[in-house]
Amino acid sequence: MLSIGSNINEVRVDGNLGKLHRDLVAFMSFGLTAAEITVHGIDAIKNGTLDPRRTAEARAILDDFPFCYSVHAPNPLNLMDQSNGALHRDVLMASLEFSAEIKAEVLVYHPGRFLAEEEFSLRGPHLLGSDEQMKLLETEASILREAADQFPGMVIAMENARPYLHHSPYCYAEFPDQLMSQVKRIGRTNVKINLDFGHLQMSSRFYDLDPVAEVRAIALLIAHCHVHDNFGNPVYHTEKNQTHQIPFGRGDSHMPVGWGEIPFRNIFAEFIDSYDGMLICELRSRYFDQTRESANSLVTILNDLGVGTSITELAVF
Repeated sequence: MLSIGSNINEVRVDGNLGKLHRDLVAFMSFGLTAAEITVHGIDAIKNGTLDPRRTAEARAILDDFPFCYSVHAPNPLNLMDQSNGALHRDVLMASLEFSAEIKAEVLVYHPGRFLAEEEFSLRGPHLLGSDEQMKLLETEASILREAADQFPGMVIAMENARPYLHHSPYCYAEFPDQLMSQVKRIGRTNVKINLDFGHLQMSSRFYDLDPVAEVRAIALLIAHCHVHDNFGNPVYHTEKNQTHQIPFGRGDSHMPVGWGEIPFRNIFAEFIDSYDGMLICELRSRYFDQTRESANSLVTILNDLGVGTSITELAVF
């Protein structure tokens, strides 16, 4: 059955478990059936180690709700990091431990970056030779094989990445076919793809790709989805202010479904008939009040595609 939910935005919660509870109560009122927990948004990991007391406090809250849960690993996690690789591995394992503790079904992981976003301001585009890229790809693959084997009941969903002006390609996962190749290189049945619709739209515009064809190629590996809207126009990493970007249709907006230009129906048609998982409306905090609207728009699209009867009962209206 399909479950429609939204993300517990880390900026909005900012380590406050009272706000976590508040958002979950709101999700219930919106009629959602799933929630994605940002482990970094509730301070459950400190210096690479899972905080058991914090985890227990969060689980006590989460257990009071009937949601299907997924977890988003910390955004800066980079298994290609060459300075503090052991720490990044520890953060991944702690994220998986947290996911298992709250009985989540999926951990979303941002694939390795040849150049981390945090370093964009320190250097220009970082073009690696093919041998060095392959070495980093295998480093990431090796850690993920180990993680997948240690947590066989957990799906590790690797998310396709968005491009940035000037610094791309900083990450192989900007290209869905390269992400698919890495998943196949890892070779574990519980390592799959998280399709981020917004990132796909931006990569498609930036690299002149056909988003429908890209999804068709990776369809069998899609295990989780981030569903949000934008106009597909990449920005420089220095552009952060949404109120400046939106008038010009720029940036990874994370707007409600239907507010941008993503061809949701055509993309969903490539895989939704065989998909059995969560559809997370991953909205920016500024759109919290439109969460119900986004879910309703998504339900309308699914109904139009004839899969409405596969949706876990939603109370959206």
